[in-house]
Amino acid sequence: MSIKAKVLEVMKEAGKPVSAGEVEKLSGLDRKEIDQAFKELKQENAIISPVRCKWTPVE
Repeated sequence: MSIKAKVLEVMKEAGKPVSAGEVEKLSGLDRKEIDQAFKELKQENAIISPVRCKWTPVE
């Protein structure tokens, strides 16, 4: 499973908008990997930010 797929899975399981720090705690992934995945997911319009600094997958 790719880092991006893992990040999206964690976000969906959380059921609410989450920050990169929360994804780190829930997944055990490295923060740099999460930040890179967030950057790529934002460019792909796969995640949105309904609340400042928190992200959720696009449905």
